[in-house]
Amino acid sequence: MLSRPSISEIAAWLVTAGVLLLILLLHLLPALLAGLLVFELVHVISPIVGRRLSNQRAKLIAVALLSFVVISLLILAAVGMVAFFRSDAGNLPGLFAKMAQIIEDSRKVLPPFIIDHLPPDAETFKQTAALWLRTHATQLQLAGTEAGRLMAHILVGMIIGAMVALREVVPMEHYRPLARALVERIARLGLAFRRIVFAQVRIAALNASFTAIYLLVVLPLAGIHLPLTKTMIAVTFLLGLLPVVGNLLSNTVIVIVSLSQSLSVAIGSLAFLIVIHKLEYFLNARIVGSQIRARAWELLLAMLLMEAAFGLVGVVAAPIYYAYLKDELVARGLV
Repeated sequence: MLSRPSISEIAAWLVTAGVLLLILLLHLLPALLAGLLVFELVHVISPIVGRRLSNQRAKLIAVALLSFVVISLLILAAVGMVAFFRSDAGNLPGLFAKMAQIIEDSRKVLPPFIIDHLPPDAETFKQTAALWLRTHATQLQLAGTEAGRLMAHILVGMIIGAMVALREVVPMEHYRPLARALVERIARLGLAFRRIVFAQVRIAALNASFTAIYLLVVLPLAGIHLPLTKTMIAVTFLLGLLPVVGNLLSNTVIVIVSLSQSLSVAIGSLAFLIVIHKLEYFLNARIVGSQIRARAWELLLAMLLMEAAFGLVGVVAAPIYYAYLKDELVARGLV
């Protein structure tokens, strides 16, 4: 027989549900993800530090320093990633330039019904791009402002995640009932985030590995050498961290670059990627499903509903939100 939830637990569920909904409506998901990332990293590492310290104040200082180190390392990792893609090894601008050149040169090999929708020459393409930039100048300025706001949200999210991690050092018996129930909800949400993100990292690594085998082994054995393969592998891994959408974007890049060789190579790349992702579909379902004890159709349904309600942000949030919901239901013995 199920025990009746206390008033503090019901209140904590309502507060958590309201906050999670507001995060989507106010476009604060990046801040939530950044905060959860810092919270989980500190949460995983802090017990190792805590075992060596018995004094409560010493533990607080140690966790505070650990939080600062984690945030600093994450910022350095982001800066390093930007530097990599600007370097000759990453050369992300070179990849975009190459893709633009390939699209321009593809008029020689593409069917007429596709060519009719492409600009007749590079000059026309530049004029069209310049006109679009002038027309959307205001929107581009807003995009720059939004990018700055996004970075501020992420930084604040990291700081909040560190502060919540600091609160975990305080023993639970010092909390009042509602605070204790809220801390439990945060812990469950953090656990859901950890399971989904670690699973998605494994999926991205698997996707990048298959792509590397194709680009560095399969194509060279066939006498085909694509440009900027290292950049495409790195892009495949990073985009693979986004469920569903990431694979579509990385596949588009690879197919366009394959078009630089011939239409048949592009079709072969597309066919290979479709086969690989069909295989990955079952592996992904096994990896993610095993982490949150959910079937593939459950996750797909959650992503479909969240996408319909909140767009792309909903697709990113759906696995984490659903994993949290499933954990709450399992804890209550309802499923």
